[in-house]
Parts: sequence; structure tokens; C-alpha cells
Amino acid sequence: MSQKKSRGGASAGDDADELSRSPLQAVLLADSFTLKFRPITLERPKVLLPLVNVPMIDYTLSWLETSGVEEVFVFCCAHAQQVKEHLEDAGWTGKPAAREMAVKTVESHDAISAGDALRVMYGRGVINGDFILISGDTISNMSLKVALQEHKDRRKKDPLAVMTMIIKQSKPSVLTQQTRLGNDEIVMAIAPETKELLYYEDRADASHLCVTIDKDILASNPTLQLHNNMEDCYIDICSPEVLSLFTDNFDYQHLRRHFVKGLLVDDIMGYKIYTHEIHSSYAARVDNFRSYDAVSKDIIQRWTYPMVPDVLSFGNCHEMKLHRQGIYKAADVTLSHSAQIGANSVIGNGTNIGEQCKVSNSVIGEGCSIGKNVLIQGSYIWDNVIIEDGCKVSNSLVCDDVYLRAGAVVEPGCILSFKIKVGKNVIVPAYSKVSLLEKPSNEDSDEELEYADTNSGVTDSPPFSSMRSNADHPTVESEDEDLGASETGSSGVLGYIWASGDTGTQEWRQSIAPIPKEKLQELQHAISVDDVDGSEEDLNNHLREADHDNDSEISVVEDDDYTKFEKEVEETFQRALDGVHQDNLILEINALRLSYSLQHADCAGAVFYSIMRSALVAAQSTNESLLKATADALTKWRDLLRNYTKTVDEEMEILLKFEEMCQDITKEFSALFSKILPYLYDKELVSEDAILRWAEEKANADESDKVFVKQSDAFIQWLKEAEEEEEDEDEEE
Repeated sequence: MSQKKSRGGASAGDDADELSRSPLQAVLLADSFTLKFRPITLERPKVLLPLVNVPMIDYTLSWLETSGVEEVFVFCCAHAQQVKEHLEDAGWTGKPAAREMAVKTVESHDAISAGDALRVMYGRGVINGDFILISGDTISNMSLKVALQEHKDRRKKDPLAVMTMIIKQSKPSVLTQQTRLGNDEIVMAIAPETKELLYYEDRADASHLCVTIDKDILASNPTLQLHNNMEDCYIDICSPEVLSLFTDNFDYQHLRRHFVKGLLVDDIMGYKIYTHEIHSSYAARVDNFRSYDAVSKDIIQRWTYPMVPDVLSFGNCHEMKLHRQGIYKAADVTLSHSAQIGANSVIGNGTNIGEQCKVSNSVIGEGCSIGKNVLIQGSYIWDNVIIEDGCKVSNSLVCDDVYLRAGAVVEPGCILSFKIKVGKNVIVPAYSKVSLLEKPSNEDSDEELEYADTNSGVTDSPPFSSMRSNADHPTVESEDEDLGASETGSSGVLGYIWASGDTGTQEWRQSIAPIPKEKLQELQHAISVDDVDGSEEDLNNHLREADHDNDSEISVVEDDDYTKFEKEVEETFQRALDGVHQDNLILEINALRLSYSLQHADCAGAVFYSIMRSALVAAQSTNESLLKATADALTKWRDLLRNYTKTVDEEMEILLKFEEMCQDITKEFSALFSKILPYLYDKELVSEDAILRWAEEKANADESDKVFVKQSDAFIQWLKEAEEEEEDEDEEE
């Protein structure tokens, strides 16, 4: 393998000043080369699928533009014409394009992988210097300035530093071995001083609590950090050599499994990959249906600001307005007075919602017609969907032009592709995928192209013979003439069901629907059995022994585990706000506690923090509204919090956490401390003993540490007097 100079580009040996004068370019892959969004992507490319009513690619392009990228090459493969038409309609291309960033398309129908796409880019000779490599399904608001400068500084010192990967913390669940985005656990080894990536494994064997690292890595790196709590954001800063390396190695297909791992084990050329960790910024890739759900909720809850519905505007998209409780509505929405729109919901332009409807934690697109008494919970309804009276849609995705007849029920985890029609009172079973197109037979791997020739061989997709009837109907046969049996027999659904390759047993892993309670209990039981076997304990013992082993040259670098734990508890709690059952929430929090080896008191503080943060988000700007929102939140989640406050120490943790929040994190509560403290006492969330002990421990503290004790002095004195009266009564008896 020889080092080549990129065509028309700067090599590592070029003058650094010349390199810095090159315009910042980006290569955006408009095809993910996977099948995870089938059957939808047979008809529309993934990057054009709406994410909170905005095509994914628009988020990516907007971020690149705000990051100072001057020229973007959009590589199109599947449904290339649709992508090009959208770019022109949205104003990214065409003349005149009212943009500071030039967007150009590169089309190829021969590429079947990311590696092929980059080989095509090399052949075009359009990359002139360092460039950003990103997929069109990535959402971010991070600043590239620091990461770019780090990359350029490294390149000046070491021409072999060819890539910088953006990563962030996201510890996988100890139960599912997945992140909240539904991605598998990744194990990385990183040099703590230089941030060089030394080891990368994206398919770690979850059945073994060990990782095999080459001894040469350990010998040449006296200190390294081993992470399983990092999320790969799939945002890469690359040198031009990256393109030539793909050209020199035709077996490089996948960006991570082949290219990254290939460079890490290549000890001849010596190319290096580095990492840049982001902390407060947002970056995530929509890789599967679970991440589609998670990222959508992050956008609605404004973690991605300014990439949010009321700020972004493209082409013919209509303006959205933000209301209380995270509700977004377009101007032309017809909403019945008796309809209820719950928190964290989006209603698109031209949509009509009938009487007694309930919509919560859902996104509804443009031009939809929702009848009476319809329940939509945790779902994504795209454009021009008709839902008749009495329907129920739970934690599912419904594509454009779908028609649900009266009384139809769509159970959790369903995907209804374009123009599907569901008959009256028909129940679509959980995790069903339905399409007007039959399932292609050429699905050999995830590297297959995300579109298929519908004239090629197909498998016999079974009809909806498993349909059930809603209400007291003797048959599930549709009463409508246009829902005949040519495709589906007598099921009353126009479309083909796509049988899962694993017969649905793993559908829950990457589904929009929350993980079923019974599955969480099953996984927790499996972990409990492993604990009895001593596997986790043995692992901890091995780590402790490694710390004290005089012969070992590897030091273990610890991070602030509690900060990460608290952040993950808050993310888990946010899912509960989206409809996850409280029992499931407790299971997930307990699993996090086990994975971080923390105590119940730590859970108490983290859960209290999450509850108070939710109250702050729900409230308006006045103290009165904040006090009411806090009371409502504490009442609603009282049982959850009491699950972690069994002792005085655990109750004390709540008081200390509340103090910390008022002093630093959420100062909005500081003026209300003395009013909220009695409420915590009345609701039996903190006891008299805990409050008095807290006040006593503050007696000899600095004045700055007594602010909230003094603020609550009247209530504390009342508690002391009440305690003295009880003691006097006991003595008299």
C-alpha cells in the first residue's frame, strides 16, 4: 500500500499555510447503504424522511453552513433524482441559490457502500484539502472550530494524522447493551494525552465482560483509557489521504469496520486516527427507528437548538410557533375545542383535529385529517394522513397518505409505509411493517444498496392473516370495496406484511416503541444470574488487581462517574415523560445504578434533579408558575422518588442536591427554597429527622453555605418546637 497524493488536492507534505487557505469542504453521503429503514426507503431515500416535519438532510446541511463549510458535495445513489429535486426546491442548489455555502451533487448508481462512494469522490478530483465527512442523517449543533484547529495543528506536526472522529459520552444500558439511540455498545481505547484512537470495536461480544487488545498497543502506551461509554457521532474531519486510502484498498467498504479498524492494525504505513470529545453540544445520527424516535424528542425538547422547528425554515416549509410545554403548532391548524394536545407534540400546517382527540408526545405532519375520539400517543404521523373516528395509534410511524378507517388500532412498534389503507376496526399487531411493495429477496447484508429493482426476484410476503378485530365484530374483513383481498386476503388492510428476519424476537431493540416491561424484567433476571456467577464481581476484582499490579504499566484513568450517571438518569426520565411506564423507569434506573456501582442515595439525588428540571421546563417565567409546576411534578412522581428514599441518608441527598441546584445549576429555584422545603416534608419525601440533621450539619459551615438554612429558618424552628412538644408529652406519659 503506497501513500498517494489526492488528485487536485494537497498532500501531507504541502505547505501548512497553503492548506489553511483552502476552502472548507464537506462530503455528505445521501445514502446510508443500509436496510434499517425498509420498507420506507424503497420509495423514498432515508435523508429525505421527515424528522419533526423537516427532511433529515436539511438539518445536516444547515449545521454545515453554520459551521463555516463553504462547499458541500452531496453524494447521491439511491433515489438520486428525488434528492436533487429536494435540494433545488429547498433552495440549497439552483440559480440563484440564496446560500453562502455552495452545494453540489455527485451521482453514481454503481456504489454499494460508503467505500465505493469515497472512491468515486477521489476520481472526481474535487477535494482540495481537509474536509468534513458526514452522513445526511446526522443532527448536530456543535462548533467545529476547536476540533478543526486541533486537526490542523496535529497535521502540521504529524502528516500521518489523517482523521479526527467526533465522539461523545453515552453509556449503554447494562440491560440491553445498547445506547439510548439503539446502537450497539462500542469499545474504544484512547490515549489520554494525545487523544489518539488505539482500538475500536463496534460489535463487542456482550456475553463476555472482557476485551482483547493487542499487546503491542499496551507496550507502546503506558497509559490508556478504555471506554464503553462513548457514542460515535459519525462526524469525521479528514485529510485528502483518506480518499486515496480507500482507492488503494478496494476491500475498504464500511467506514468503521473496514477503514478505521484497518488503519488501527496497519503497522506499516503508520496512519493515525484521533478523537475529539464533545460535552455540552449535541450530535447524533439517525441510524434506526429507535434513534429516529430519540432524536425527534431531543429536537422537540430543544437539545439541538438552533436546529429546532420554530427556527429552521426551508423551501415550502411553513413557520412553526412554540407554545407552552413544548407544543409546536403551525399557523393554519384547525383544532377542536375539546381536543387535547399534550406536551412535546408538533402539529403541522393544514392539519385538522376533531373533537375529543388526545395527542401526546407525537409529531403530526401537514395536511392531515384526524377524526373524533382519536388517541395518538408517542407516534409520528407524516403528511396527508387520514385517521377516522375512534382510531388509536401508539408508538408507531405512519407515512404519507395512509388511510385508517374508523376504529382501527395500530399497536406499538408498527411501521405503515406510504399509502397503506387499514380497514374498519382492524388491529395492526405490534411491530408490524406494512408496505404496498413486496419484500425484495436481495437482502444479503447491511451493506446492500438501500433501494431495489422491484422487477427483480421477490419473496412471497405473507398477508395480514394475523389481524385481529377491534370491538365486537365477528370478522376482521373490511367493509370497504377498495380494500379487497388481492394483496391481503380478508384482513382489511391494503399492503404486504414484511416478516422480520428473526421472526420479530429482536424488533424491540430498534423500535420506536418503548422496550416492553417483560423484556426488561427478563434482561434484569439474566444480569442477576450473571452476578450470582460472579462475572461482574470478578471483573471489578480484576480491575482492582490491575490497579495495584507492580508489573503492570497501564494506569486506569477514572472519569466523574456520578455526573455521567445523573445525565443518563435524566435522559431515562425524559423517556418516562414520553410515556414509558414507571415500573420500566425504575428497572432502567436500577440497571444504571448497577453499571456505575452507585448507591440508592445517588439515585435519589439524580431522580430529584430530573423531576425538578422537568418542572422548570414546564413552567413559565414567573415564580408562581414555577412553584405550581414543581408541586405538580413532585406529586406526579412522588412514588418514584420514594422508591429511593428509604433512609435518612437518602433523604439528606435530596436536600443537598436541592441546595446544589439552587446555588449553581438551576438558580431559578433559589428564591423558592423555603416554600418547596415544607412541600417536600408534607409529601413525606423528606422527614423531620433529615431536615433537622441537615440544618445541624450546617451550623459550623461558612455563611455562604447557610443561605438556604437561614431562608428556611421559620420552618426549621417550627419543626424543632414540634419535636420538643412531642418529647414533653412522652415524658408526661
